Amino acid sequence: MKIAIVKLSALGDIVHAMVALQFIKARFPDSQIDWLVEARFADLLQDNPHISNILTVNLKAAKSHKFAIFNEIKTVKQYAQANYDLVIDAQGLLKSAITAKFLGKNVAGFDKHSIRESLASLFYKQKVACAYDANTIDRNCAVLAEPLGFSISSDEILNKKPFLFFHEPSVDFSHFLQRNLKNIVFVIGSTWASRNYPAEKFVQVANALQQNCLLIWGNESEREAAETMAAKSEFIRVLPALNLNDLKALLSQVDLVIGNDTGPTHIAWGLNTPSITLFGCTPISRVYQTQINKVLKSSSMVNPRKLNKRDYSIKDIPPKEIVEMANTLLQLGTC
Repeated sequence: MKIAIVKLSALGDIVHAMVALQFIKARFPDSQIDWLVEARFADLLQDNPHISNILTVNLKAAKSHKFAIFNEIKTVKQYAQANYDLVIDAQGLLKSAITAKFLGKNVAGFDKHSIRESLASLFYKQKVACAYDANTIDRNCAVLAEPLGFSISSDEILNKKPFLFFHEPSVDFSHFLQRNLKNIVFVIGSTWASRNYPAEKFVQVANALQQNCLLIWGNESEREAAETMAAKSEFIRVLPALNLNDLKALLSQVDLVIGNDTGPTHIAWGLNTPSITLFGCTPISRVYQTQINKVLKSSSMVNPRKLNKRDYSIKDIPPKEIVEMANTLLQLGTC
């Protein structure tokens, strides 16, 4: 069976869908699974033994170039020559649904009541019902498994194997990781300012934990913020720029990840690395809590269908609560 999965972006969303691959392969070991993704996220999928081919597009760049979209359509039509038995749109957007339709005739996706952009469901031959406000990981597993005639249980997800893979990183982490202290990565940035825990409170957490706290960053403003934080704490060090392969390699080696509701924090869950995800304006239904993967949420109410980017309540999470939870998880790691 030839299966094509369309999940274009973003980092955390792709991670949440990738968990289904190990269960699909367990039931269909001879299947060919190809994945269509935005080129800038392709490295997240690299080295995964469950994926046969990584198919890339650059639809985001096509927005700013009038005729570039025609080149992208041509690329997708070339991919369609593989003659897929099933194409699954796990994104649920109009652009992903149209892309999936170019990729093959038998397209599956969410029904109009379960999807962010209801018009997208018009392009699907098979339609999956799953409440929009249900757990994001459950939703991804439902849309990827049900068109194949099976379901993925919560117990299976909770007992998942790590599903992110990597090769030799370009950074020598031995210069940053310490043996006599716990190695903790802080994820300080995200796509919205209102999703970011305050820098000064991250510093308070580092000073209270007194471990080796490593800061990762994704752009120049985050790098500058990280350098400022490091200047305020002897327990903070700023890592160099990392590509996605480096990031996976790093997060597989550390003792704990503490960060905002964003891609790198979700990568920790995919690697079975202990983590604390901090939530303010986004719903905690985006993650699976386990014995080693925990969340802290501000008191604000969140509407999953209409997120409030002006909700800065994440700042109200007390550093003390993060420190207490971190110490508990770090102690679990020594048992």
